[in-house]
Amino acid sequence: MAQVVARRCLRALAWGITLHLATAAAAAQPLDDTINPDRPGIADGSNVVGAGRIQVETGLQREYRSSDGAQSRTLFLPTLLRVGVNENVEFRIESNTYTRMTETGSTQGTARAEGIAPVSVGLKVHFVDSDGRQQPSVGVIARVFPRSGTREFQSTRVTGDFRLVADWDFLPEWSLNPNVGVALYEDSDRRLYAAGLFAATLNYSPSKSLSFFIDTGLQSPETRRGRSAVMVDVGMAYLIGRDIQIDIGAGTRVAGETPPRPFLAAGLSMRF
Repeated sequence: MAQVVARRCLRALAWGITLHLATAAAAAQPLDDTINPDRPGIADGSNVVGAGRIQVETGLQREYRSSDGAQSRTLFLPTLLRVGVNENVEFRIESNTYTRMTETGSTQGTARAEGIAPVSVGLKVHFVDSDGRQQPSVGVIARVFPRSGTREFQSTRVTGDFRLVADWDFLPEWSLNPNVGVALYEDSDRRLYAAGLFAATLNYSPSKSLSFFIDTGLQSPETRRGRSAVMVDVGMAYLIGRDIQIDIGAGTRVAGETPPRPFLAAGLSMRF
């Protein structure tokens, strides 16, 4: 009998400790501490995930292109892993991961290719906190793409980009998310070229869980000695609890030859 009572007391004590720790963790987490992914949209945000946090942002994207009677369809899984180093710095690994391309020509029939896209490693550094409409949140993102990938999607040179990113909550339900930067890319002939980058996302959030966006992105030049490429997209995101977000979006090119026309995307972001 004494052993039974002792086991019940120990079980009650264990439940009490567990409940206390859970309550303390919930109290330590601010009520407005919710996931803030860099997807969807073209522009990335300036905020980091926080010390000790791990965040995975992935999705499925389908792109369509046509040129000189030839058509191509590309399916890939864009994925970003974000790991919080401290309250102002995060480590990032990013790739389009598995990629499948189907090309159909008027005379050459159908060709298919699949493989793994190049992978980048990088950092996001947040250095200016937001102060509402008076002051935007500001940070920088730097990425390096070492030689990586497989088959037709393999890169042979080291490339990368550097962007200044910001978030400006200029009205209670509206925010603007601009990016500007430079990049070093590899063209189809395995030669390097430099390009300027610009992107901006306009967000409308009628509630804490639901948001709509429209954004645009520009790269100039789009290829070595090429023209400028411009694309636009629209979509929505929905927050589930504090640590999960789902999204959908669609877009198309406005200028240039390299962007898709159109593309469709759906995504899932989770914070741990």
